Amino acid sequence: MLQITNVSTYYDRIAALRRVSLHVRAGEIVCIIGANGAGKTTLLNTICGLTPAREGDIRFHGEPLTGLKPDKIVRRGVVQAPEGRQVFPELTVRENLELGAFLRYRRGERNEAADALEKVFERFPILAERSRQAAGTLSGGEQQMLAIGRALMASPKILLLDEPSMGLAPKIVGEIFEIIMSLRKEGVTVLLVEQNARAALKVADRGYVLETGHVVIEGLSGELIEDKEVKRAYLGRDYKHVWD
Repeated sequence: MLQITNVSTYYDRIAALRRVSLHVRAGEIVCIIGANGAGKTTLLNTICGLTPAREGDIRFHGEPLTGLKPDKIVRRGVVQAPEGRQVFPELTVRENLELGAFLRYRRGERNEAADALEKVFERFPILAERSRQAAGTLSGGEQQMLAIGRALMASPKILLLDEPSMGLAPKIVGEIFEIIMSLRKEGVTVLLVEQNARAALKVADRGYVLETGHVVIEGLSGELIEDKEVKRAYLGRDYKHVWD
């Protein structure tokens, strides 16, 4: 479904990604784990065209994404829920969600956008209850649900999630990962970037470990959980309170 081959991305002369290769099959949850500064967010932004690759090839269903503008990539069905949620705080919950369907509105697909909004409200009843509330007044967990819901408004074929557990209490983290698993059951493919390695590997089919812009380890999630190097670097005490 998504194939990334030898992709390198730079900020001026600094290489943030170096010859990264990975793939995501339809229906999978694939996680990218690694420390801060490893290049995880850069990888998602490169896929989405926000930080274009200088070298390498990115293909979705066999068609090239490299060089396309972000809106054209969204049209292909590649949609990101960004790190830090990035809701529009002064707009209402409903207005934030409607912004996720801006391409549908541009194409005159108002009925489809309305159907998508109804589905988001069914999935996240709290958003329906607070549809007229300013997004900035929501809790962190509710804002994360809003960010995911906004991405779903674009009808993604693959959903890119960037650090969905960031800054959330352990109980809320569990709820967010339950939502991620439910998306897979409904046919949404997920590429998940997450610093909370244990929680990510619990829900993913496969994973990649990124260090300083390189993929250093890859494998099935069960194998990575048991890998001594992964345990040492990413599954230490800081993560044992989540989903143990």
